Amino acid sequence: MITTAAYATVSALLPLAPHTIERRDPGPYEVLIDILYCGVCHSDIHQVRNQWGGSIYPMVPGHEIVGKIVKRGEDVIKWKIGDIVGVGYFIDSCHECDACADGEEQYCEKGMNTTFNGHERDGKTPTYGGYSTRITVNEDYVLRIPEGLPLERVAPLMCAGITVYSPLHRFGIKTNDNIAVVGLGGLGHMGVKIAGAMGAKVTVISHSPDKRADALALGAADFIATSEKDAFKVNAKRFDFILDTVSAKHDYNAYLSMLRRDGTMMLVGIPDPVLLSASSLVMQRLKLAGSLIGGIRETQEMLDFCAEHRVAADVEVIPIQKINEAYERILKSDVHYRFVIDMASLKDE
Repeated sequence: MITTAAYATVSALLPLAPHTIERRDPGPYEVLIDILYCGVCHSDIHQVRNQWGGSIYPMVPGHEIVGKIVKRGEDVIKWKIGDIVGVGYFIDSCHECDACADGEEQYCEKGMNTTFNGHERDGKTPTYGGYSTRITVNEDYVLRIPEGLPLERVAPLMCAGITVYSPLHRFGIKTNDNIAVVGLGGLGHMGVKIAGAMGAKVTVISHSPDKRADALALGAADFIATSEKDAFKVNAKRFDFILDTVSAKHDYNAYLSMLRRDGTMMLVGIPDPVLLSASSLVMQRLKLAGSLIGGIRETQEMLDFCAEHRVAADVEVIPIQKINEAYERILKSDVHYRFVIDMASLKDE
């Protein structure tokens, strides 16, 4: 076993603090990764504070990992020492079900194994995430990081990037499609960038008019502030596709009214339940759908797409010692648009 420095919490009521965990030496088909950067996702906060229930302590969060392979098992064929790689939301799945066979491991019928706050395939060994100096992962669940993008800006692509890329890609967003992105946070800003790189004409929809300048700077062609009078009425039946990234409770029916006939509204946030009127869908033959991250194959495709189009997250790099402060700032929407931890700060502690 390898003693590994980390930041963890032992209770939903306590802050993250220095902690020590054990990582195993790589098995025959595993690699050991020295973690360079780890993005901070809002879902880290939900799980650290047990807001979704079922949290496992001690908890080491983090599922937006970029690092370097420093050791590999004897039967590893996909990777060599020194490769720069990524690890996303999950680190294993059953390998056998239809979803896994289709490269859709995130929908594993026996349950994917999340990078943290979960268990490995034995159902007993807890998983610890990227707020640590190293991690051991099966070679099939590791991603190649293309050259040319700053590594700290690549880390959020492991979650935020693939979360928005997958539905945009699968619904065939193309040049001149008129689409809207609801929300301009960690997910929304990546939605604007990736949809724009696909050639779509992108409008940002936000409650806050103060985000107009930021939306346009990111490449949006237009901006709608829903707090303004008649915003939904004026923009009725305007869009082919709406990517809804908001996790706060909001009225789906109002946003569906902005879709053209046969349009689609895609949910990637998970707000509290809302009342949906059937007529909001029926009267224009609309589709309301949802999407969860992406499989390994599609995540690699996303990384290659982002490298080709020079798309990366806008980040603020922090030392691990500022992680609790960063959580509070995220809750105040005081970040443009993703915190990323420089894990060298933990090695130096």
